[in-house]
Amino acid sequence: MTVFCNKWFKKKQILLSYISVLSVVSVSAVASIPAAPRVTAAESKLPHSELPNLEVPYIDFTPETLSDGIRVGNFDHIKADRAMLNKLAMEVSTQKLGKYDSLLVVKGDTLIFESYYLRGRIDNPHPQASVTKAILSLAIGRAMALGHLTMADLDKPIVSFFNDLNSEVFSPGAQRITLHQALTMQSGLRIKRELYAALSTKVGGKSTQAQLQALLSSSSPITPLKQTFNYQSEDPALAMQVLNKVVPSGAKAFIEQALFNKLGIFNYRWREEVDGLPIGAYGSELTSRDMVKLGLLAKSDGQWQGEQLIPKAYLAQSSNKIVALNDSDIFFTGSKVKRPSYGYYWWQADVLFGNKRYFTRSAQGGGGQYIVIIDELDLIIVTTGHEREEQTMKMIAEKILPVFN
Repeated sequence: MTVFCNKWFKKKQILLSYISVLSVVSVSAVASIPAAPRVTAAESKLPHSELPNLEVPYIDFTPETLSDGIRVGNFDHIKADRAMLNKLAMEVSTQKLGKYDSLLVVKGDTLIFESYYLRGRIDNPHPQASVTKAILSLAIGRAMALGHLTMADLDKPIVSFFNDLNSEVFSPGAQRITLHQALTMQSGLRIKRELYAALSTKVGGKSTQAQLQALLSSSSPITPLKQTFNYQSEDPALAMQVLNKVVPSGAKAFIEQALFNKLGIFNYRWREEVDGLPIGAYGSELTSRDMVKLGLLAKSDGQWQGEQLIPKAYLAQSSNKIVALNDSDIFFTGSKVKRPSYGYYWWQADVLFGNKRYFTRSAQGGGGQYIVIIDELDLIIVTTGHEREEQTMKMIAEKILPVFN
């Protein structure tokens, strides 16, 4: 059900509008639901940060059927608390919980709730921040499915995939960094920016080979003690270099043709490095519905519409716990979110509700970009936003779990 409110800055009018709408809903079983908000021609030319806020939030318990490969359904056909989720949507729309642009919920394989706020539009790609890393992880898995990589390759040194690197100028220990370590943020690279920039320029920074050479030659000495979890952009850059090397068409075309197009993802953007490679750590932009597709792919053990796009064994490893972390190490933990861990650019954590504990797998990006899978409840939650102090995992634990318990 779509709920309307007046202009965002008129808080009293918003509340009155909600009350009015809820009253109408209570006496009308059938309501006219307009289409989800879409970008205008003028808005489509703007960077996301300059999009005007929606004057009216879009809150729909019967999402639109589109020709995008996503199955949609009616929230009222499942066992869940509609009023509780509607209350959450009200809190999101008034920015009580932060500056969110969308909130979508999938039950099983069906989209049952879809909402847009502020800069959210159903058809406009939203900056993904570090969700990009999780997409890169899926692309590595797709390369495995097509025979360009194997599970055994995960334990091979990064340099073993390349023939023309100058090992004489490598930082000590760089030659031992494996693909597994790069995928788990445990490469041990510690790079001074000015040194990397200088070396990159010296060796001709526009080539992919030059960029990789600079990465491997600009670090302080890499020792086993340094090869612990360190969240940084260098490790995804290494993984993107490997992907680009092993696939015949290069990483950019491969991600588009072998992964995105298979999922029906055509409306996207991805920023590039100076060498032309997609940035591995951030830079992708997807619609919220296309984020749903990534969640469905991960939740279904790598299958999409009957085709095994990613090997089940790789996905089971990549999206589950590999590196154990302390609660105090990670910003999204708290009294209701415990035991964080990391896989191949995918996060894990337990979310608590009463005496129950639910394991989650998630792709996470700064500002509120989340694809959260709760297998035990057969749920996927997708959010986008532009909130510096976002607490999405806390919101899921405190506001969304009660809806489905």
